[in-house]
Amino acid sequence: MFQVSIPCKKRCFRLYGKEGYPLVDIMIRESEPSPKAGERILCRHPFLESKRAYVVPQHVEELLHCYWPGSSDKPRAELPPLLKIRSRCMQQLEKLRPDHIRRLNPTPYKVSVSAKLYEFIHYLWLNEAPVGELQ
Repeated sequence: MFQVSIPCKKRCFRLYGKEGYPLVDIMIRESEPSPKAGERILCRHPFLESKRAYVVPQHVEELLHCYWPGSSDKPRAELPPLLKIRSRCMQQLEKLRPDHIRRLNPTPYKVSVSAKLYEFIHYLWLNEAPVGELQ
């Protein structure tokens, strides 16, 4: 298996199903509109073309929050205390389906990209990949 960075500014969301369990996490480009509860969104595997699914989330939660915007002209939010961060982490684990957190043969939790981010990744990949020459 290979590892690849996905360049560009992104936002990350957790999409929840009818039973209250998280279905998938999705990364979108910063310029894309946020996914909304009740609206269908195409979730794609970042690198495998045939792995994709439509999801109609019942609840949407933004996962990443910027605490330092990178410039001094914007206000900086204070990081929560470590105990609060730990508590949130434990709460997120409790929300997962039991088959995702079982010790023996757990079901992999899916992390997807939006259709626009998928197209961007593959545009970069194809334009930067070396082209072989046959002689």
